[in-house]
Amino acid sequence: MILFPAIDLLEGQAVRLYQGDYEQKTVYSDDPAGLAASFREQGSSYLHVVDLEGARDGGTPNFELICRIKAQTGMFVQTGGGIRSMDVIEKYLEAGIDRVILGTAAAENEALLREAAGRYGGRIAVGADLRDGRVAVRGWKETTSLTAAELCRRMEDIGIRTMICTDISRDGAMRGSNRELYRELSGMFRGQIIASGGVSSLEDVRALKALGLYGAIMGKAIYTGDISLAEAIREAIGEAE
Repeated sequence: MILFPAIDLLEGQAVRLYQGDYEQKTVYSDDPAGLAASFREQGSSYLHVVDLEGARDGGTPNFELICRIKAQTGMFVQTGGGIRSMDVIEKYLEAGIDRVILGTAAAENEALLREAAGRYGGRIAVGADLRDGRVAVRGWKETTSLTAAELCRRMEDIGIRTMICTDISRDGAMRGSNRELYRELSGMFRGQIIASGGVSSLEDVRALKALGLYGAIMGKAIYTGDISLAEAIREAIGEAE
């Protein structure tokens, strides 16, 4: 299983929000590129980067910073937040970003998603951000009527290969991952699932790996020191002692 340390960008800083609430933020670094380099030094080859301003407002205010992180670290970078047009998708991919994540656009613009998936295949992922079993959009500010099962069926039909599934209620709460949710999603979606939200212990990493998930995203726990990123990576790839 691949472990993705997360960097959430807001006003040029690396922050963490509590359950997606922009009013409940903690700033962890004024140097996100340096933070990414520290993750690489701890053994990570992968990075999950979110433009929180883009997710909330649209646009790509942190585009240059994300590209700098990629250029300076050489890590595999997947990014999301405000990616709602083919022009923006192309802008990121042509700049060398490895995979882009569509969230709001995936829920609301099926034509765009089909075009992107048809043109770029595995470099397109969908972010399924779930609140009480339904998909949330626009930086989690709005909850749609679309259920997780409906979204999975739609993604299968379109040909999406990777879904990043976040349980909003667990995000930043240090309550552990919602393993039952990921077990259910694994039965609905045959592609690659990346778990996000509440992954805060080596036990979480072991449990998600046992479910056969493709990946897991870790955020707050590695910032607070509750878990060693290096140890978590060893667990994820099966090299723990």
